[in-house]
Amino acid sequence: MTDRAVLAGSAYRDERDLVARQSLYRWQHPSHDLPGLVVDHLRDVRGTVVDVGCGNGKFVRRLHRDRPDLRVLGLDISPGILDGLPRPVAVADAERLPLGSGSAGAVLALHMLYHVGDIPRAVGELARVVSDSGVVIASTNSEHDKSELDRLWQRAAADVLGVARGPSRISLSARFSLEKAPDHLGAAFGTVDVIELPGVIEVPTPEPVVAHLASYRAWAVQHGVPFDATVERAQMLVERHIEQHGAFEINALGGLLICSK
Repeated sequence: MTDRAVLAGSAYRDERDLVARQSLYRWQHPSHDLPGLVVDHLRDVRGTVVDVGCGNGKFVRRLHRDRPDLRVLGLDISPGILDGLPRPVAVADAERLPLGSGSAGAVLALHMLYHVGDIPRAVGELARVVSDSGVVIASTNSEHDKSELDRLWQRAAADVLGVARGPSRISLSARFSLEKAPDHLGAAFGTVDVIELPGVIEVPTPEPVVAHLASYRAWAVQHGVPFDATVERAQMLVERHIEQHGAFEINALGGLLICSK
C-alpha cells in the first residue's frame, strides 16, 4: 500500500477506483458532508491551504467554490489523478513536501497518510509546512469500519478456495487508523482533536458493494486469493442477501483529526 509505483501507476492512475470507494457513502445515514466540515474548520484560516494527497480533488474543488479568498494547492503522487483539477496542482511526495517551512495557513491530509512509507516523517512534514498559528486536518477510518465488507470478502474467498475461512482483505486504514492516528499526530502537534463520524450504509443494489471490493485490484496479489473469482462470488452473496433483506447494511466509522501546534 506504500509502493509509489503502484500508487501512481495503478491504484490512483485515474479516479475510477477512488470514486468506487467514495460513492458507497451515497447510501449512508446520517450523511456527513466531509468537504463542508473541512471548510468549516478552516473558517479562520487565511492565505494558503495545501491539500496533500488531494486525489480527484473533492476537497480542492469545494475550497475553490466556498473559499475563493484562499490560495489552494493540490498535491498528489500520481500525475494522472490530477488531470482536470483546478490549478495550481503539482506532483509531490508527502514525505518531502516542496514547500517552505511555515508557508501554509492550513494543510490537509485526508484519507492518505496510510499510504506513506514513513508516517512519522510525513507527519513531521505537515507540521513543518503549516504556520505556528495554522491547522492541519487529517482523516481516516476506524479499525472497525465496514467490518461487514471484511466478512463478505472472507466468506467469498473461503468459497473460492474451498476452505472454512478465507484470508482477510486488505484494510487501507490499518496503518493509520482512527485509533492509531492521535498518537502519530500527537508526536508533532500539541493538540489533536478527534471528531468521529459514524453512520450506517444501506445499499439497495449489489453493484456499489461489488465495485468497492473490486477497487482494491491494484493490490490483488496481496489478497492471497484469485481476485476476480472472489469478487464474482461476493457479488452472488450480496445479491442473495439483498433479495432476502432488501439492502446490504454496512456500519461505517471514520473521522477527522484537527491538529494545532
